[in-house]
Amino acid sequence: MLNEQFLDYFKSEKNCSEQTITSYGLDLREFEEFFKSLDKNLTWTTVDETIIREWVIFLLDERNMKNSSVNRKLSTLRSFYHYLIKRGIIDVNPTMRVTGPKREKVLPAFVRTKEMDELIDMLDADTTYEGRLHRALILTLYLTGVRQSELLSLTDNDIDFGSKQIKVTGKRNKQRIIPFGPELEACIRDYLDARSQEFGQGFDHLFINTKGRPLSKRQLWSVVNERLTAVTTTYKRSPHVLRHTFATAMLNNGADLVSIQKLLGHTNLNTTQVYTHVSFEELKKTYQNAHPRS
Repeated sequence: MLNEQFLDYFKSEKNCSEQTITSYGLDLREFEEFFKSLDKNLTWTTVDETIIREWVIFLLDERNMKNSSVNRKLSTLRSFYHYLIKRGIIDVNPTMRVTGPKREKVLPAFVRTKEMDELIDMLDADTTYEGRLHRALILTLYLTGVRQSELLSLTDNDIDFGSKQIKVTGKRNKQRIIPFGPELEACIRDYLDARSQEFGQGFDHLFINTKGRPLSKRQLWSVVNERLTAVTTTYKRSPHVLRHTFATAMLNNGADLVSIQKLLGHTNLNTTQVYTHVSFEELKKTYQNAHPRS
């Protein structure tokens, strides 16, 4: 059978994983069952674009499948018919003129202000070196919106207490300056005092773990995940969530998009505009919860 030949080809010549092969096989069997249910005489080589469009509609309307899942199945079908073209089995690829559904907009996860206030109060109570480190990490992410890679690459020299600015090296080594206020200044000074008492001087990195070595990405993720779990049910609890939280808080408190774009280091304003959708969704929830006729 043609679909079995296709799977054997991908397994032997493309070195695809067993999971990928299983997924491809399931997609093809589902499509074959679909077109056979329409007409028992249809074969892989006689299926046309109309049948494929009907299948897409069936997956969306009857199976209530997500757009992303439908597009993945359609991608499998495209690969299969491309294989048949290369083997000279068919002359025209019936998937070429079939457009999949638009990708759903995935709104960034963020932590609400009340939850962040609760977390910061909890961190204030821990005066150990680890507690001070965690507080400095959380507050720097939350109050500046830096990426995790940017945070981990910070050095002592990047912090200018005189002008209250942080020099950040972002993607493609582009640098930007982010201002900070008295709260973060006091937090970082307190952390540096604790670091000096614990390990002395002469570090290449700003943030040092409890063993006196530069903090790793895994350690940072673990800290943020553990601390956010204590205050929020947000399904994502990564350093990037605090970047989203920073941007959402800025927008909700009157900052304009261009300013937020510069602070985040986005090249394209369209990337920053996703936060307007987040704020609108929050506004909609507030309306639905508060208005008696909503």
